[in-house]
Amino acid sequence: MDGFKESKGETAVTSHGISGEHLSLLWTIPFVGLLFSIAVFPLAAPNFWHRHFGKISAFWGLAFLVPLAALFGFETARYELFHTLLLEYIPFILLLLALFTISGGISITGSLRGTPPVNVVILLVGTALASWIGTTGAAMLLIRPLIRANQWRLKKSHVVIFFIFLVANIGGSLTPLGDPPLFLGFLRGIDFFWTTKTMFLPMLTVSVILLILFYLIDSSYYKREPNMTAPLEGGKSEKIGFEGSVNVFLLLGVIGAVLMSGIWTPEGSVRAFGIDLEPQNLLRDVLLVGLVVVSWQVTPRSIREKNEFSWFPIVEVAKLFAGIFVTVIPTIAILRAGEGGSLRRVVSAVSTEGGEPINAVYFWLTGILSSFLDNAPTYLVFFSTAGGNPDILMTDLRTTLLAISAGAVFMGANSYIGNAPNFMVKSIAEQMDLDMPSFFGYMFRYSIPILFPIFLLVTWLFFV
Repeated sequence: MDGFKESKGETAVTSHGISGEHLSLLWTIPFVGLLFSIAVFPLAAPNFWHRHFGKISAFWGLAFLVPLAALFGFETARYELFHTLLLEYIPFILLLLALFTISGGISITGSLRGTPPVNVVILLVGTALASWIGTTGAAMLLIRPLIRANQWRLKKSHVVIFFIFLVANIGGSLTPLGDPPLFLGFLRGIDFFWTTKTMFLPMLTVSVILLILFYLIDSSYYKREPNMTAPLEGGKSEKIGFEGSVNVFLLLGVIGAVLMSGIWTPEGSVRAFGIDLEPQNLLRDVLLVGLVVVSWQVTPRSIREKNEFSWFPIVEVAKLFAGIFVTVIPTIAILRAGEGGSLRRVVSAVSTEGGEPINAVYFWLTGILSSFLDNAPTYLVFFSTAGGNPDILMTDLRTTLLAISAGAVFMGANSYIGNAPNFMVKSIAEQMDLDMPSFFGYMFRYSIPILFPIFLLVTWLFFV
């Protein structure tokens, strides 16, 4: 067990769980194993994966927790598990559940035909909405109408992939409501509209390039369709509208609950399983559950049937991300240890020998790690590495904070697990009988060849 860096004279346990300074990279094996399971099993054994993905996720979680309990004690393992579940995973999954359930009760009606101009408009609207109702909210609201509009086309998976790029990631750049890393920055003193002003040009650059590129690709595929006219339901054209309007107000309630938890700071806390829970966060979670119940009760079943609503996508995300949140614990701990951890070379690469930040490296390191780790703690790691003082980061180190923010938000699009709505969109698309690329297929056929050249341009324009 020498590789785990634990001995009688040196312990990895602190008063708050394990310390990343004393963990080797062997502790990242369960996380890497889970990632490879997500990537390989759907291709190699799809039926087995479909039936047992929850058990596989649990296996890798136990592959971390059991050695942790054996080496550092049951109490340490229990603390790390409940710390992650109560403070990170449960709030995360409740927010996704609320957005998933409420948006699933809104049905966009009318004759939407999946032509290149219509698809561009849907992507543009979703990109604009994402910063204000969150990438998850915008993605869950528009993915079903987009898929239905293109159901008649033979070649359509690229439409969903660009939707993931733009609506589920890039679009959440402009406010703390858009993406969790930016919300964490807001909680640590970054002005609400600093993000809007500073991220606007990089976000606009990436969005415009992607929309133009999508239009060219979609037009090329569209011209090859054997039937270039979409069939009309009922044989006649209908105006665009929507049903389930009460859910629009419930969606605003979700935004209000999240904002409340970041602005209201009452004194005191509630202690459960050795973890201090803040009242504002408990209230937020209770409100989210209440909004889910209200949406489910007041929305006519016919609307959810039109949306082909099913609980499977959120169940899949809940099971897989439970394993991800648990197995990523040691990786995040090692990163937070900075130059005292096993990833010291990664962390030290963001500054010169004289201590000056290298903004291009901040952008790429934050981004690459956010592609596979939870982008919120990754953002915090580099936020702290850059000094952690919001006043300095918004002024003298403005470009450094911009690099960290852009990396965390933009590069969540690099993989299916880079941002939670990515996987939910994939799951909904597959449930609606759309053939989506595999984990590696998404990366090597789409995200790397399309996004990386754009990110290199962003690096040259804004960070060099």
